[in-house]
Amino acid sequence: MPYLTRCITSVTEQSIGQDRLEILVVDDGSTDGTAAELDRLAGLYPKLLSVFRQENSGGPSAPRNLGLDHARGRFVFFLDADDHLGPEALERMVAMAEENGTDVVLGKMVGVGGRGAPTSMFRRDQPKTDVFSSRAYWTLNPMKLFRRELLERHRLRFPTDLSIGEDQLFVGRAYLHAAGISVLASYDCLYWVRREDEGNITLRTGGTEPRLRYLPRVVDMLLEHVPPGPGRDHLAHRHLTVEVQHLLSHLAHEPRPEQDKALARLAESIEPLWHEGLNDQLSAMARLRLHLVRHRMLDEVLELVRFERELARSKVATPVLVDAGRALARYPFLRDPARAIPDSCYDVTAQLGVRHRVTRADLRGTVLHLAGHGYLHRVETRDVTTELVLRERDSKVEFRLPVTHTATPDAGADEDKGSYIYDRAGFEAAVDITTAADGAPLGDGLWDISLAIGAQGVTREVRIGSKRADDVSGKAATHVVDTAEGLRAVTLYTTHPYGNFTLDIGERKHTVPARLGVDGAVRWAPDAPTELEFTGRCTLADHPEGALVLTLTDGQGSSVSHRPARRPEPDGTFVIRVPVSELPLGLWRGELRLGRWSVPLPALPKKTPPAKWLHRALPRYAKPAPDSGGGFALRVARTDLVRAVARRVKG
Repeated sequence: MPYLTRCITSVTEQSIGQDRLEILVVDDGSTDGTAAELDRLAGLYPKLLSVFRQENSGGPSAPRNLGLDHARGRFVFFLDADDHLGPEALERMVAMAEENGTDVVLGKMVGVGGRGAPTSMFRRDQPKTDVFSSRAYWTLNPMKLFRRELLERHRLRFPTDLSIGEDQLFVGRAYLHAAGISVLASYDCLYWVRREDEGNITLRTGGTEPRLRYLPRVVDMLLEHVPPGPGRDHLAHRHLTVEVQHLLSHLAHEPRPEQDKALARLAESIEPLWHEGLNDQLSAMARLRLHLVRHRMLDEVLELVRFERELARSKVATPVLVDAGRALARYPFLRDPARAIPDSCYDVTAQLGVRHRVTRADLRGTVLHLAGHGYLHRVETRDVTTELVLRERDSKVEFRLPVTHTATPDAGADEDKGSYIYDRAGFEAAVDITTAADGAPLGDGLWDISLAIGAQGVTREVRIGSKRADDVSGKAATHVVDTAEGLRAVTLYTTHPYGNFTLDIGERKHTVPARLGVDGAVRWAPDAPTELEFTGRCTLADHPEGALVLTLTDGQGSSVSHRPARRPEPDGTFVIRVPVSELPLGLWRGELRLGRWSVPLPALPKKTPPAKWLHRALPRYAKPAPDSGGGFALRVARTDLVRAVARRVKG
């Protein structure tokens, strides 16, 4: 109480319907008015809610096990009295399990009242995954949907001899035995509440002892069920980072003799999981932490805990030492000869943040112009060696091009309280597609654009475009450019969903005909009854002057071409007029052309009246003609005077 009422009400109001639910409430020796409230709720929902009462067991395991023993449903969901469900949570989770045949469903958790909820596994919906190819293992609390048959088949219950960590053993085994795991990230399923009195069990259970009781058992679980290799390493990563850090923060508050013992027990517990091959997956801080634990360096451990606490308060990233192309974080004891801790425990080169922003990205003729800035977080911009990288997506062929370095006096001013200087982070580049391939033209393909950002001998590569100025468009812009090899199509666009720039050369994704067309009906010009008026569209960003033409051919070797009277409007529309009185006799068909590209012209409406005129005092006409392909066909012919007179007399 008082959270219990909201908790149970959130279940009774689930959209899945009360006829599909049973609520099993275990009163584990409450003393705060819970019993009376449960009696009231049971009276409101006699067929829905069952209450079980027992002496206080001292932890969550016994009440959960009792509820599980009485459960009859196809699925079970464990819900702590502090928390509550979103209105459609159970319906959505059950549907996901049924549709995908999965045994466990993780519904998105939302922290309430300042309580931090896990997030890394909820970046997107995952209909069916497993514990090795997702981040599911990073949330081991039991507030999830479980297929009950899975729990009963493997006789899964919560260990009753643990005050915390019991959920890790239960959920971990369920994950490992599950036929599949679903992640529902697109709906807020569980509201995870921080109690005002901070009475949540995980918040009030302090000290290293309870953690050192469950951690070795979790390690044994992994050793028993997961063979050595990448899968075990993936799961071990969680315990070697999250659990070790939490335990050391508690160790710092204990008396010295207990600290020595706890550190030794921790080192023994994690020894089977940690090997050198894991280091590339760990942060430098985690590597340093584990090194100190493994070597029982208690004083150094305590100093590192203080350092981490102060680092979190300051919100300023740790400076780095750049040496021989590597960046080493200036954590405690770096290159201290008395400790002899290897540099690998401080190496953050691969973790350096890359900051970039594009302020210009546009094509002018055959030249791509780019500008912006890029720098490595915490590495000041001295001896800058940044290059532009063009890499063809399929063949992996790449070309590196120089950039002009420019001044950026304000770069990074809003980060780390301005502690680092990035005054030479700017870049400008002009890439001519006719010479960018080491003096030769770039070949057809999708050329992804990156920056190889370098300073002080350290280099990191990053795709660019996801961060750009408001006036830099990411919309695909197709250009037809004139080169020595003829007209070529070049499109600058941003990829989905990350928004990085790519050059499409040769219409791999963006075709020229898709940007051309004659829209609507062809008609006689209102002010010139012998001129056909074609209204078209050309949404190319650019093309050579005079390249866009409308061409009519008579199939006998004759052709005529007409161009728009002026450049297309900003929306791409244009008008071309064809004076049919100038066409020789014959059957004329046509298309809209731009260099080697063409699109057909639409047919004249069947009810289009003929145009009539005199040619050397003799009448002629033009009218729609049948066409088997359904396209444009115009018949230009002489008027048969005898038949015309006969029709008039007959009429």
